[in-house]
Amino acid sequence: MNRALPAVRLRVPTDEDAVVWHRIFDHPDVMEFHGGRAWELSAYEELTARQRRHDAELGFCLWSVLDGSGEVVGFTGAQPWPGEWGPRGRIEIGWRLARPHWGKGYVTAAARETLERVRTAGVDDVVAMVDARNARSIAVIDRLGMRLADTFVSPESKQQGRCYELNL
Repeated sequence: MNRALPAVRLRVPTDEDAVVWHRIFDHPDVMEFHGGRAWELSAYEELTARQRRHDAELGFCLWSVLDGSGEVVGFTGAQPWPGEWGPRGRIEIGWRLARPHWGKGYVTAAARETLERVRTAGVDDVVAMVDARNARSIAVIDRLGMRLADTFVSPESKQQGRCYELNL
């Protein structure tokens, strides 16, 4: 039985969201597949600034996810693949959520909204790059109807990864 997804709102990240993201992602479970430890605040300041530029230039970005009460609980969205390897030139969707909000449907709800927004912005297809051990993200990818397109070894983590695709 499918449960109803929670209400979420997506908005362009603010300067203040860099501080919030730094705080809410400072958990070993959240960072398990992102280097294993918290990023410096300056990394989130740069990330939120880059997302504001993406939104202005492309019409989409990694948006802050707000729950029904208006609390920032993570990010979900799309951006051009930032790596020098992998699906260069493609639009990648992704997400990261504060640990207390896992398993409640926030990422699936926000990712579905992301797909609608990038489709409206004229994007024809998206990819999702995920560590092969990240069963939670792979479950979201499955719920979105994405298909496995390729496997790879990440040059940063040296871990096996998967590239999924979805035509919009």
